[in-house]
Amino acid sequence: MNVKSFLAKPFASYIYNQIKKGSETAISDQDNIFKSLIKTGKNTEFGKEHQFENIKSYDDFKSAVPIRDYEEFKPYIEKIKEGKHNILWKGKPLYFAKTSGTTSGIKYIPISKDSISNHLNSARNALLCYMAISGNYDFASGKLIFLSGSPVLERIADIPTGRLSGIVNHHIPSYLRTNQMPSYETNCIDDWETKLAKIVDETIDKDMTLISGIPPWMQMYFDRLTERSGKKIKDLFPNFQVMVHGGVNFEPYKAKLFDTIGKEVDSIETFPASEGFFAFQDDYRVPGLLLNTNSGIFFEFVPAGEIFNEKPTRLCLADVKVGENYALVISNNAGLWAYNIGDTVRFISTKPYKLVVSGRTKHFISAFGEHVIGEEVESALQKAAALEQVSVTEFTVAPFIAKTGEGKSYHEWFIEFENPPANLESFRQKVDDNLRNKNVYYDDLIAGNILERLKITPVRRNGFIDYMKSIGKLGGQNKVPRLSNDRKLADALQPFIN
Repeated sequence: MNVKSFLAKPFASYIYNQIKKGSETAISDQDNIFKSLIKTGKNTEFGKEHQFENIKSYDDFKSAVPIRDYEEFKPYIEKIKEGKHNILWKGKPLYFAKTSGTTSGIKYIPISKDSISNHLNSARNALLCYMAISGNYDFASGKLIFLSGSPVLERIADIPTGRLSGIVNHHIPSYLRTNQMPSYETNCIDDWETKLAKIVDETIDKDMTLISGIPPWMQMYFDRLTERSGKKIKDLFPNFQVMVHGGVNFEPYKAKLFDTIGKEVDSIETFPASEGFFAFQDDYRVPGLLLNTNSGIFFEFVPAGEIFNEKPTRLCLADVKVGENYALVISNNAGLWAYNIGDTVRFISTKPYKLVVSGRTKHFISAFGEHVIGEEVESALQKAAALEQVSVTEFTVAPFIAKTGEGKSYHEWFIEFENPPANLESFRQKVDDNLRNKNVYYDDLIAGNILERLKITPVRRNGFIDYMKSIGKLGGQNKVPRLSNDRKLADALQPFIN
């Protein structure tokens, strides 16, 4: 154990115990955060417009502040970009996190001096919890790689602006800089394939112990390493011990990732976004992410089916129930107020408050009233793939709405197989049966002869990568949507099918 590993041991134990204590005071912590946010926010332009001085309770807040998405926040962001102060939060943001939106184009999410610690400490705490529980401190001595966006920042109204992962890169402690891969120069490369080739060059002969990123992009990195060396990852990196992931559900990628590695390694799931670091897996041995209830964010939960209603039900943490699907709404100490982040979650425990990410509010299929969500299609595919020993690289699902006289409508699944099923028809039926078991509305539509059973359209090898490249979204934090309620993505995939 070297000096870094040795020093990490007492700190990990301390932080882990603090997090355990904090999980027991989640409700009171949320109440205190709410009061603190309102106290600061009442002196901002937003707070004055929404009469924060009259807000004494959560019910008052719900009456005064409607749920908004980015498009509705945009006028306030534009004022900040013009150089104005005290708009959403005191002063001006420390950073703008620049991210892509499906309807709003580029989004500029404020990060303040008060909120930056949420982004930095949460990732650190996830690793320290892992250390405390596993007793594994040695990985801190090896090389660590974070597959992330460029740290190059532009300035908008003299506010440094860039990808969240690039912003966080500027705050990595100096004692970890010597461990961090790739080099700063390589991290600054924008083109993902050029960058990936350089990352492989720089890391292929290094003692990599921790690798972090979005699962599909980690898979690309592993594939390139294997192509270059002809070896399994475990043989290239014999001390590789920990994989940190987030951004998408890990389960559809897990089997292929571990097969490429050549062994299972410990994995830690996180739930970060430009708007905040919401949750992390505090115990790598069991599923579920511990909600970050004392980190400057006040959480609200809306039954997922109501999120686009004019007056949806809004619940604070004390009122959530295990098993329900909620849209996640936040207010934070960077000036986002009742902000719909676009993700849905489902609690698996309330003592402590642990959840899983179940999908996106805008990524669903309800063309026929079925309201199928991401968690359901991922589960349906995963179970069928495990049963038939099939490996899936990537997939997405869209509705096919038949015209009059053309037969029945159905769900079309576009799947890129690493290891295709021996009998595609048998596999298709299993996936369909699994989805019917998960979603009663879909089952009713099939049973009622309104929908045909789903159809599978195989996508050629690297088809999804080539598609993402064609739209300029290869690498970084970009993800293929699991579900669409229209045929835009399905039509765009036509050149990439077998």
